[in-house]
Amino acid sequence: MMSETVQSQPKRQPVPRGIARSGPVLFSYGFRPFFLAAGIWAVAAMCLWIGAMTSGWPVGGNYGASYWHAHEMIFGYTSGALAGFLLTAVPNWTGRLPVSGKPLMVLFAVWVAGRLAMLGLDLLPPYLAMVIDAAFLPLLLAICAREIIAGRKWKDIKILTGVAVLSLANIGYHALIVSGGDFGAANRAAISAYIMLIGVMGGRVVPSFTRNWLARRGETALPATFSRFDTVVLLVGLIALVLWTLAPESIWVGLLGAIAGVLHGLRLARWRGWKAWDEKLVVVLHVGYGFVPLGFFAIPLAQIGWLTPVSALHLFTVGAMGIMTLAIMSRATRGHTGLPLAASRTTALSYGMLVVAALVRPMVDIWPELTMVLLTLAGVCWVGAFALYSIEYAPILLQRRRERAG
Repeated sequence: MMSETVQSQPKRQPVPRGIARSGPVLFSYGFRPFFLAAGIWAVAAMCLWIGAMTSGWPVGGNYGASYWHAHEMIFGYTSGALAGFLLTAVPNWTGRLPVSGKPLMVLFAVWVAGRLAMLGLDLLPPYLAMVIDAAFLPLLLAICAREIIAGRKWKDIKILTGVAVLSLANIGYHALIVSGGDFGAANRAAISAYIMLIGVMGGRVVPSFTRNWLARRGETALPATFSRFDTVVLLVGLIALVLWTLAPESIWVGLLGAIAGVLHGLRLARWRGWKAWDEKLVVVLHVGYGFVPLGFFAIPLAQIGWLTPVSALHLFTVGAMGIMTLAIMSRATRGHTGLPLAASRTTALSYGMLVVAALVRPMVDIWPELTMVLLTLAGVCWVGAFALYSIEYAPILLQRRRERAG
């Protein structure tokens, strides 16, 4: 609600929403520290993983390098990118002021502590490392819940459900590894939560940004608005992902995965992304979402032996999760710092490199004799994509917002 003005008082210049009155500019808005740190960690964590694969670097301590790599991509990098998005989007949804200043510093410090704990697994008792790392997502959940409930945005409760599942999946991931159990279900649960968040939030931003861009171009054939069809798509996808999490080898999972893939593909086509090909900042959202149906199709392909479960899983993680987060990070950074909403050459190149990484990773199953070459190529392209983001946008994220020309 807008506050009433009193005529006898002088008119004051309003403080822009989300800008802390004092302190470092980095902590004036949630996207700044988390997008910057997520980009840097995406590079650092992948470099450590490549070093572990190619040179036997002792990464991951008693968890092992592969388990550490999986955790840090899903619960390290992606949770940081998710936090930057939610801390920026939720205030827009609720109309409330965003978290900034000291509270944001505390939240960010908890995320950083988790990354340090995962780097020092050999130096900490296992359950202490678990507690340190697992603290971040519940804290993020509490902050978002407070804002959504205070803003009475009940339709956004489903976003909280996704973050809650991620919180439980992270705790389960640690507990299962420490106890010697199979962490696969926790891993799939987290990926499923992210895919559902992409389905829900992507269903908002992808057609909305596309519609705005096409409308400025004078197009009359615009993306379809949310309808019952979208609800059915999300519901079928949810059922498929729940079954995939609990019983990945069930024939019903393969059948529902194929159906969900078709439905998500039709949903994507209704957003008319091909008409926005000229603007990479828009079309990359469609490319990223396109890996959602590809990931669903990969589930039955893995069941019949055409893909390994790991390669199928990477269509969701590198493709859908990686590309969508990079797309949102670059767009939100430009939009909230006053840069033109158009992809620079560097930004477009980062998108291209990440798409290559997402497509190359499953090719290990086609050319197993080139496994190490393909894995290294995929990793290097991932590193290149996020290094370009970090180099291009770090100076912007560390500076005050500039006025957009025009």
